[in-house]
Amino acid sequence: MSTSNWIQLIVYLGILFALAPFLGKFMARVYGDEKHILSFLKPLEKGIYRISGIDSSQEMNWKQYAAALLALNILGFLFLYLLLVTQKWLPLNPAKIDNMSWHLALNTAVSFMTNTNWQNYGGENAASYLSQMAGLAVQNFLSAATGMAALLVLVRGIANRPRNGTTRLAMNNVQLGNFWVDLTRSTLYILLPLSLILAVLLMSQGVIQTFAGPVHAVTLEGKDQVIPLGPAASQIAIKQLGTNGGGFFNANSSHPFENPTPLSSLFEMLAILLIPVATPFAYGRMVRNRSQGYSLFAAKTVLFAIGLIVILFAEYGFNGMTGGHGTMEGRETRFGIAGSALWAEATTVTSNGSVNSMHDSFSPIGGMVPLTNILLGEIIYGGVGCGMYGMLVFLFVTVFIAGLMVGRTPEYMGKKIETREMQLSVLAIIGQTCTVLFLAAAGVATKTGLSSLNNQGPHGLTEILYVFGSSVGNNGSAFAGLNGNTVFYNTLGAFAMLVGRFVLVIPVFAIAGSLGAKTPIPASVGTFATNNTIFVVLLVITIIIIAGLNFFPALTLGPIVEHYLALKGMVF
Repeated sequence: MSTSNWIQLIVYLGILFALAPFLGKFMARVYGDEKHILSFLKPLEKGIYRISGIDSSQEMNWKQYAAALLALNILGFLFLYLLLVTQKWLPLNPAKIDNMSWHLALNTAVSFMTNTNWQNYGGENAASYLSQMAGLAVQNFLSAATGMAALLVLVRGIANRPRNGTTRLAMNNVQLGNFWVDLTRSTLYILLPLSLILAVLLMSQGVIQTFAGPVHAVTLEGKDQVIPLGPAASQIAIKQLGTNGGGFFNANSSHPFENPTPLSSLFEMLAILLIPVATPFAYGRMVRNRSQGYSLFAAKTVLFAIGLIVILFAEYGFNGMTGGHGTMEGRETRFGIAGSALWAEATTVTSNGSVNSMHDSFSPIGGMVPLTNILLGEIIYGGVGCGMYGMLVFLFVTVFIAGLMVGRTPEYMGKKIETREMQLSVLAIIGQTCTVLFLAAAGVATKTGLSSLNNQGPHGLTEILYVFGSSVGNNGSAFAGLNGNTVFYNTLGAFAMLVGRFVLVIPVFAIAGSLGAKTPIPASVGTFATNNTIFVVLLVITIIIIAGLNFFPALTLGPIVEHYLALKGMVF
């Protein structure tokens, strides 16, 4: 790898890790209702509550919070679905784009509602400006804010210090905040201001923002070429900051209208990881124990570094014919292999899913890294909010194992991790795992599933596994090489995205209620510390082992077998 590539990586990571603690501090102040730099917007926040009829002082238990979250998601899904199947007759459609089919609209509405942003369509050819702005962009904000609000429930459950016992009645009565307040603050103080700043920066680099219709041009061969336009910069800003990832154009972030310069690429990659990396710092402040946040940040960063190193070695070293310089087929030619590999790692350690190259074109091991990041459950940094509470679920499992090893009742920050918490944690992990594997098996075992493949053998298996892994993981990136716009993949994909979002978030709410009802016990000599290097190592090992037990057989039959076959010249 050249010196310029090393400089690119160092500058990117340096800026990211420098900004994250400051954003984390700001987020903690916002959610703690403390004074912050945007406090002058407080009258606007109160006005929103007044107009909406929200009593901001009324807190909810975990069931009420979950009901409010589900209600918003159902309404958002219905609105977006109806918009997509009627866009032909609605305004702001200069390209005269037709209505979506029922199954494509179903998949798309579920996709954007769950923060997955899986796209079985080309944005410039299938979605009108109105659908892009009033439908997709709005859901980009709401789905991201929903994930951030969901994290707050678990944080409050961990931080709560009740005076009563741990009865079932107490669990259902623990007050864990107000969903509508958390949603409003996430949007008003964090997502909107950052999106505004990023949109302006992107426009300065040439990212388009216009209501003009498509432009017709004449090519050198004398043929007519249609150049699509649209209000792209505003949607790209929230697509990256909200770890949404859905592209305004079909080529996503490799399209020059979405990502025209090296500086725009830097801004967009920073936006992908900025809020997820800042979240552990915010978490440490919110639970009043910053070292807990530091330990989670360390565990996430170790996993991120492992994946980045593997993908760089795989991409530069796989093709011996290039003299170790790698192959450029399917990579981002403007930014090089390092830029493609870094983006692939960043977009799959979060639930972002935007791409600036084709993961399908990566070497077998290089392609396995993004797939593995997704199959871990999007916990390495993760999406906004959801990545953190997903990591905490693995933390509870790790604490339980550590408690068994030291012969004490497992506990985290003074709260005992008992049968209920373990049952719910295992449900969240196993529910997602089984959904990925069973749906991938359906894709492999049916003629309908196989008919969409462009590749056979282990590479074809990887493509199918990636489809459902990306859907359940709410990532949304595609491995390519598979036609997903069929009734089979649109409907099963929609089901996978719903499972991936709610089979995790509902158990997390129940865990929050259970932990919030527990009176903390004081630390003693036998307490297993969860804020030191030993625990970070144990947490990382636990995550790798669990993922290995769940997905290693499938990965063996897919990218690992393909790697060894490719070394022998048997490429599928």
